[in-house]
Amino acid sequence: MASAPEDPVPRTPRIRDVAARAGVGVGTVSRVLNDAPGVASATRDRVRAVMQELGYQPSSTARNLSLGRTLTIGVIAPFFTSPSVVERLRGIDDVFGHSPYDLTLYNIETPAQRRAALRRFGRRDRVDGLIVISLPLTPGELRSLGRDGLPAVLIDVANAPLPHVGIDDVGGGAMATRHLLDAGHRDIAFVGDVEENPFGFASSERRLEGFRAALEEAGVPLPAAYVRRGPFGRATAGRLTRQLLALRRRPTAIFAASDVQAFGVLDAAARAGLTVPDDLSVIGFDDIEVAEAIGLTTVRQPLRESGRAGATLLLQSLNGGPPDSPPPLPDLTVVRRRTVARPA
Repeated sequence: MASAPEDPVPRTPRIRDVAARAGVGVGTVSRVLNDAPGVASATRDRVRAVMQELGYQPSSTARNLSLGRTLTIGVIAPFFTSPSVVERLRGIDDVFGHSPYDLTLYNIETPAQRRAALRRFGRRDRVDGLIVISLPLTPGELRSLGRDGLPAVLIDVANAPLPHVGIDDVGGGAMATRHLLDAGHRDIAFVGDVEENPFGFASSERRLEGFRAALEEAGVPLPAAYVRRGPFGRATAGRLTRQLLALRRRPTAIFAASDVQAFGVLDAAARAGLTVPDDLSVIGFDDIEVAEAIGLTTVRQPLRESGRAGATLLLQSLNGGPPDSPPPLPDLTVVRRRTVARPA
């Protein structure tokens, strides 16, 4: 004897089911859901009664889209696991973590992802606003954002036509260099990023500008061989440092454009049998968490605070007003630890 078929699983009621039962159009149901005007009181009451009868639960995503919003903030971040980016993301979450908005992260690790980022992500049907970390935007990307009217804020980008938050990298580079000069060093080298890179990063080049200016102001010559640049990373910085240490007149101090690169400098010094700071002084830039653990002297920049400031600017735009001036950031400071001393 054949068994009776199982009862089918009840289908979740949809907006068109409510419209059909109430004898109205889907648009009328949508207006009732969004408390929009233009619906008679009796009709509004009938639609709400049908919703309750059917157990209809409106999709929050669909409702937000009908209102022209996603309640999502896009964050474009290069190499998002790098310590400095992580700190900025924490600052962004400090602001939006207490708001109705969700954060969606778009990581960039290749030039192809860099080129596709704004095409895929910078659209009003994807996000309500956009935060871009460390990536200067091209004229075409700026035009695209303007056409779509998407609020956007840049972090770690200076002199941008959009609202932005940035530090004085030139001044910071000069600050690090003066610290080495004040310690008595005259043979000072620089390890940083390549000038032309597919991501448009410019902070290393600006810090090099400050480095050169401080040496020139002090009347200290800078041999061309003392400036070494390569793709960002600890291993590359170690290779560049080995080149410096192989010079006939090796430097007594090295300014690395970031703490991550300073770690590579320290690795190379240790492998060469040099003692830091007795044989070689090293200063970095950023003051990421690990810098304190290993005693690295560095220039502290307000990483988390810059994330908060950028998020605050964007939230002001989303709330309907033009963004104010960026919230003030703490000043750059040299954090003195164990890797700088007077030359032997």
